[in-house]
Amino acid sequence: MNEVAEFLQANPIQYLGTVGRDGKAKCRPFMFCFEKDGKLWFCTNNTKDVYQEMQANPDVELSISDPSYTWIRLNGKAVFENNMAVKEGCMENPIVKGQYNTADNPIFEVFYLKDTKAVFADFSGEPPKTFSL
Repeated sequence: MNEVAEFLQANPIQYLGTVGRDGKAKCRPFMFCFEKDGKLWFCTNNTKDVYQEMQANPDVELSISDPSYTWIRLNGKAVFENNMAVKEGCMENPIVKGQYNTADNPIFEVFYLKDTKAVFADFSGEPPKTFSL
């Protein structure tokens, strides 16, 4: 878990893939918040398509790479939870704070990944490393 969370923190822009409400693949930049209580936490806005997509089909995948061409693919289920401690922690990020202002903003949502599989890979020719989180 620590290796995955550290990689996500060091590479702040990830790409989240969902199944769109039209049944087609959707991918967009996303941002990791932090690891807390053994969970990888993210946030979004409940007025966005991505929120509606994850409500309809919680299976998601994130892809993240670093400047040395090492990458991780994370897949799991998005689980939304009205966790005020996590929401307050997300507010420490100035980008999140700028969008939502307060942790109790009614459109502000947090979620974690459940049943997560992480695959680390690179172009070294070594086999990928797989973790279940």
